[in-house]
Amino acid sequence: MRAAVIGGGAYAVGHHAASKAADEEQQQTPGPPPAAAAAGPPLLDQLNQLDAMHQQGALTDKEFTAAKAKLLGS
Repeated sequence: MRAAVIGGGAYAVGHHAASKAADEEQQQTPGPPPAAAAAGPPLLDQLNQLDAMHQQGALTDKEFTAAKAKLLGS
């Protein structure tokens, strides 16, 4: 009986330590970057809007290039 109590206690302590270590690792590991789709329209739609605005003359060549680079992360 004593061995069962000691073994059960050791299991509980070991399980708790392993769970705690896994939780700490998850907190330190950065997750994937947020999806672009969650922030707004899909990238292709945004690029098409920029192009349409550029074609209509609402954006200069310089503004279009800067906005496109910002969307593409360059």
